[in-house]
Amino acid sequence: MPYGDVYNLRHSASVSTAITVLQIATGTTCPALILSAGASQRGSTISAQEELAFVRKTAAATVTAAVIGTHLFKLRTGDPTPALQLGAALTGVIATAEGTDGDVCFRSGFNVLNGWVYLPVPEERLFIPAAGILGLKYMTAPGGQNWDWNLSIMELGS
Repeated sequence: MPYGDVYNLRHSASVSTAITVLQIATGTTCPALILSAGASQRGSTISAQEELAFVRKTAAATVTAAVIGTHLFKLRTGDPTPALQLGAALTGVIATAEGTDGDVCFRSGFNVLNGWVYLPVPEERLFIPAAGILGLKYMTAPGGQNWDWNLSIMELGS
């Protein structure tokens, strides 16, 4: 397994619609792997089922552009600035327009009281090709509450 630079995209917000909440657009010459992801809510004590999915985008969602130090963080201090493409239809958070979904790579239900964790074995890590786009999306409208999401990726070159 190659060793690359590792970054975390994270955000907190209240959503109540089927929507892309985190979107990764890899650099034009730099593919990436999804190392882990998670979602949790703050405030509800009522058991309810929700569903999240990783979706390959054939046309990007319009998102709030990720900002380094606000949404996007280095997990190791020596890593360089990420090669991820940052912008309103690139790497960012909370879609305002959905774009076009392609393959659903991974889909999973979870109980809001437990939260959701995606931690694949290395052979099952999702690969995003160079200039590829992958979204973390609620496939159906979740209960409106405050959510926290995080997504760790490893860039595989520059």
